[in-house]
This record gives sequence, C-alpha cells and structure tokens, in this order.
Amino acid sequence: MDMKKRVTLELRGRSPAEMAELVLDNSRSADGEVEGLTDDFKELEFLSMVNVGLSSLAKLPSLPKLRKLELSDNNLSGSLETLSEKCPNLTYLNLSGNKIKELSTVEALQNLKNLQSLDLFNCEITSLEDYRESVFELLPQVTYLDGFDQDDNEAPDSEAEDEDEDGEDGAEPTGDYDEDDDDEEDEEDEEGEEGAEEEEDEEDYGEEEEEEEDDQAGVQGQKRKREVEDEGEDDEDEDD
Repeated sequence: MDMKKRVTLELRGRSPAEMAELVLDNSRSADGEVEGLTDDFKELEFLSMVNVGLSSLAKLPSLPKLRKLELSDNNLSGSLETLSEKCPNLTYLNLSGNKIKELSTVEALQNLKNLQSLDLFNCEITSLEDYRESVFELLPQVTYLDGFDQDDNEAPDSEAEDEDEDGEDGAEPTGDYDEDDDDEEDEEDEEGEEGAEEEEDEEDYGEEEEEEEDDQAGVQGQKRKREVEDEGEDDEDEDD
C-alpha cells in the first residue's frame, strides 16, 4: 500500500487536526519522499514511518507538537537538518538501520534542543572509532544513545518495569508470614503424636492387666477346686 492511501486509511474519516498519533509502517513511498502528510497534522505527537523506503525528509510537513519520530529501516543518508526546522520539539528520534555514515550528518541534530534519546543502531556510523563519545560530545542534550547513557545504564522502560514488578509481587506469599506459626504447628504435631503414643500404651497396659486378672482368676479357680477335692477326701476318711 502506498503512503498516501495508508494515511487516508489511518484517518478513518477524522480530520488531520484530530490526530495525535500516526503509524505508517511498511507502506511504500513512490519516490523516497514523505507523502500524504500536510501541515494540517499540527496536533501530531507521535509519527512512525518504519521501512517505507524514505531517502529524504525534504517534504516532511511542519509538525510543531511532534515528540517521538520513528524512521528506522529506511535509506536516509542526510537531510536531517529538516528535522530541527519542522519538528523542533522532538525528544525521541530513531534512525536505526539507515545509511548514516559520518558524524557531520548527525551534527545537523544539534538544534533539536529537547532531544533526549537518539538511536543509530545498525548505521555505518556506529563502526567509527570513539563513536559513542563523539556523538555525546556533539549532542550534549542527548541522554540516551542506542538505548544507553554515557555510563552504559539502559534507558528506562516504564511498561517493562511495571510488568517485572507485578511478576515479582505475584511470586511473594500473600498476607503476614510469621515463622513462629510454623514452630507452633510443629509443636502441636509433636504433642498430637505423643498423645497418640500414650493412648496406645494405656490400651496395651489395660490389656495386660486384664490378662493378668484372668490368669489370677484361673489360678484361684484351680485352688478352689483342689480345696473342694481335698475336703471330699477328708470326709471319706472320716466315714471309714
């Protein structure tokens, strides 16, 4: 789909002045120029034109409120001075995957006084000796180059941080956790086991007592039987 048709499609019947964001990724520019955009997009704050075949920004309209501009994977090798003229309030600019080779090309971004993040990843300029130090010196307003600051600290990603925090929070046990609770439970378990053992011992002891009583009763019964027999014999002797 060519860029003009894509712009019309993204409008969806709205006027350009109502648009705050516009994504034209993977549409095609017929002559390497920006097409379909006009000065009427005065409220635009985010514009993405990734992989659209751009080789020039000369026809970029005036976008005074534009803060973020995605231009990765195009054929840009110059004309960056247009950005400071047409988009003076840019804070984020992605030029990765373009044909930018020299520091002099990047020098054209010096007038973007609000530029905080610049991405030149996969551009030939990154192979220059002292590339990072040179760009930071050339553009002192830039805090993050290719996603990292001068101390190699990664640029913050608020969405990713929120997800990580949620994941960590979810892994934590909920509610108040007290190790003493476990100790009390262990003690209760031990007491329960000891009580069960005592009951078993009492039952065994009771059975032993019953057996002893039975044995004693049996002995006493035998004694009585003998006594009766002895008395019978004595009676017979007296009769004789």
